Amino acid sequence: MAKHGGIIAMSKTMPSPPRECDLLIVGGGINGAGIARDATGRGLSVVLCEQDALAAHTSSASTKLIHGGLRYLEHYEFGLVRKALREREVLMRIAPHVIHPLRFVMPHDRGQRPGWLIRLGLFLYDHLARRELLPASAAVDLRRHAAGLPLKPMFERGFAYSDAAVDDRRLVELNALDAREKGAAIFTHTRCTSTERHGNHWLATLHDTRNEAQSFTVKARMLVNATGPWAAGFLHDVAHAGARQSLRLVKGSHIVVRKLFDHEDAYIFQHPDGRIVFAIPYRDDTTLIGTTDVEYHGDPATVAITDDEIDYLCALINRYFRQAIDRHDVIASFSGVRPLVNDEAHQRDTASAATRDYRLALDTEGAPLLTVFGGKLTTYRKLAEEAVDRLASHLDNRHGHWTADACLPGGDLFGARPDNRNVLGFAEFVAQMQARYDWLPPTLVERYVHRYGTRIHVLLAGRQSMQELGIETAPGVFAAETDYLVRHEFGQY
Repeated sequence: MAKHGGIIAMSKTMPSPPRECDLLIVGGGINGAGIARDATGRGLSVVLCEQDALAAHTSSASTKLIHGGLRYLEHYEFGLVRKALREREVLMRIAPHVIHPLRFVMPHDRGQRPGWLIRLGLFLYDHLARRELLPASAAVDLRRHAAGLPLKPMFERGFAYSDAAVDDRRLVELNALDAREKGAAIFTHTRCTSTERHGNHWLATLHDTRNEAQSFTVKARMLVNATGPWAAGFLHDVAHAGARQSLRLVKGSHIVVRKLFDHEDAYIFQHPDGRIVFAIPYRDDTTLIGTTDVEYHGDPATVAITDDEIDYLCALINRYFRQAIDRHDVIASFSGVRPLVNDEAHQRDTASAATRDYRLALDTEGAPLLTVFGGKLTTYRKLAEEAVDRLASHLDNRHGHWTADACLPGGDLFGARPDNRNVLGFAEFVAQMQARYDWLPPTLVERYVHRYGTRIHVLLAGRQSMQELGIETAPGVFAAETDYLVRHEFGQY
């Protein structure tokens, strides 16, 4: 069984696919999965293919945040920040098990912009969109605040604000799972190798990447190119369509070290070169540090962190923390390539200043072709909604918007309709599950809730003892969980 994050294993055999559909979506990252979910919920037939596992690349190599983008205010991207702040609240309500509030502390460095200006930026961040779930920003005295203890004594004051943490890979999987449960056909390890465009449909050939002799053809009324950093190449090499929008590929790398602090807040630091780096509490008593934001010109499939990037992140941490780190302290790392819109007006901007907004390009010279350029994790649902709006109009589909009012699988903690209690009452729900399944270790119940939400009841159905979970195949992973994944998600023995 091929594992991803110690849990998921993707199918090893090619199921019988539907031969015709309304939408063929190429790309199983957050945008492709989000579009598949939205479209199937509107009654459209969907086939999605992904050349690797779901979220195998950019979508699982993020800083694990759902955020408005505080630093985008520096570049006057008020529209993007407002949109992201609105989406932050929506996503927290529909996926409370995989998205959680997180408080950030920003130590003030005397060499940075004045404190009053930072406070003004935080005021805008608090008020650009309606905020119901997170506390407002505030000034903090680091000599008395818990976040000040690990920092060097020179950092005496700072600011605190709120955003949210996310299990990015799981967010993709939940969107794909919801799409499949609504009727979509989801094919992982399946590459779209060729297409033919006709007046009212596309003919696409899909190959199993583990067995190139195994292929099938899909006839689709529309084609969606959601291949992320491969979008321009797919247009040219597979769809044989000219790209009207170019991409700017930016590599973001992260390192993981043993935890640098004991409290639950995260840090946001500004490097003297203007780039932003986060230090975030991470799994298994570690700290996640990133990102680097550097131009990238290689193959997105082979991206990897460099020694220079590791040194850069370590130097930033050593600027602020009492405990110094170096390359030898890095226990894990990951890198991803962000496909950013190459805005000609800002081509000379640094990679970190390039816009994180998205563009949707619809080509109707024959059967429609929609290409997604750019985007960010936080705004994926809105991107998907706008994408399906544009496609549905060509299919005479008038279903309307629905994804903001429907929980992702397992997110219906206190009822089918998402509301604030899903977020504000999450600890209460965890406690209820720990009481209900008191024969399990509380930490295991909490992990199940964070991953499966209300579907913990499906996972544990008919079981009343640790013995009935079956053998432990990995630390904290029992046969019952593997059985659940095979029966109900994308698992395969």
